[in-house]
Amino acid sequence: MATGKKPKKGKRKIRGSKKAKTKGPSKVKRAKSRGRLAALPADRRGPDMEWWDAFLSKQDESDGSAPVPSDEEEAFRYFFRTSRRTFDYICSIVRDDLISMPPSGLINIEGRLLSVEKQVAIAMRRLASGDPQVNIGASFGVGQSTVSQVTWRFIESMEERARHHLVWPDQERMEDIKAKLEAVSGLPNCCGAIDATHITMTLPAVDSSEDWCDPAKNYSMFLQGVVDDEMRFIDIVTGWPGGLTVSRLLEYSGFYKLCEAGSRLNGPVRVSGNDAEIREFIVGDICYPLLPWLMTPFQGKNLSTPMVNFNARQKDAKMLGTRALARLKGSWRILDKVIWRPAKDKLPSIILVCCLLHNIILDCKDELLPHIQLPDHHDTGYNIKKCKQENPIGKVMRDTIAGHLPIYEAKS
Repeated sequence: MATGKKPKKGKRKIRGSKKAKTKGPSKVKRAKSRGRLAALPADRRGPDMEWWDAFLSKQDESDGSAPVPSDEEEAFRYFFRTSRRTFDYICSIVRDDLISMPPSGLINIEGRLLSVEKQVAIAMRRLASGDPQVNIGASFGVGQSTVSQVTWRFIESMEERARHHLVWPDQERMEDIKAKLEAVSGLPNCCGAIDATHITMTLPAVDSSEDWCDPAKNYSMFLQGVVDDEMRFIDIVTGWPGGLTVSRLLEYSGFYKLCEAGSRLNGPVRVSGNDAEIREFIVGDICYPLLPWLMTPFQGKNLSTPMVNFNARQKDAKMLGTRALARLKGSWRILDKVIWRPAKDKLPSIILVCCLLHNIILDCKDELLPHIQLPDHHDTGYNIKKCKQENPIGKVMRDTIAGHLPIYEAKS
């Protein structure tokens, strides 16, 4: 990719989330009608689960990752990644949007209007499996065009109504994150981990360009995520071409600009055992630059004992980002498969909604089935390109933290 020229990005690039307090399931606000058609009475009589019995009767094989569980509740998690309780909560988020003005053609083969529950199930199965729309339609007794319409309506509604599930933590929550990360890794004032992954796709010849062609010779779009101690996404950036380096992706992100301006990672400093200040920071791999607010591992041979110790501790925290992306792409397999000719202005919305669903599972204290997380790295086939950029203040910070760890360990 030529240097000095900023690449084009998807038009609906998702920037970092604004700070806000996360709302629990009981606090979600319903959408106002805003002049749209009145709700259909059938959708006010309670959740529809007839679709589940019909759907389950057609599923007698695995999706290639594990056999379908014999227990019905576990089977529900297998196909839709959530418990029924969390599924019902997701339905409550999008219900008003899906019933107030349903798209044309949402009629199943029996001539009945699709319930909200069935619409949500169609969309979530499409995102969870990544299977072709024609296969999803066959499982639910609807056509391919209906799957497309329903999925996109669900994505649009979630993008607007569920954004409170992906927010930058307030200071009270951040203090909790830092305390838990320090208990796990020993790193003082660590606020989370950053990582990035490629979402691969095929593009029409007219849309193909070197920007979108990545080092693995795939066409792809980047997703960068910052996660907390529970692998919850607290900031994401997507929409940028996969042909960028990870360090350049970071520099283009709103998150980078906020941190450089002092608007993020600007909480109380810690004082080390040597009376040096340690500011808030996140951790990342060697593909990221060393910055005052981003700690990367020491590189090279013949590292000192404090350096080796720091690298081990840093890796413990850094792996949160790696595991979060592996869980995301394992749960919502549409992100792990090659997406067929997506609209580049819509793909960022699909990625965002998958991240929202990932967070909702955590916020609802739900649990994924053990086989869901990808067994390998989330970016298999891509080599890490080392970033040689080291900010002088960042180097001092890293040395201070490395010198603080033995004192921390002696006291713990």
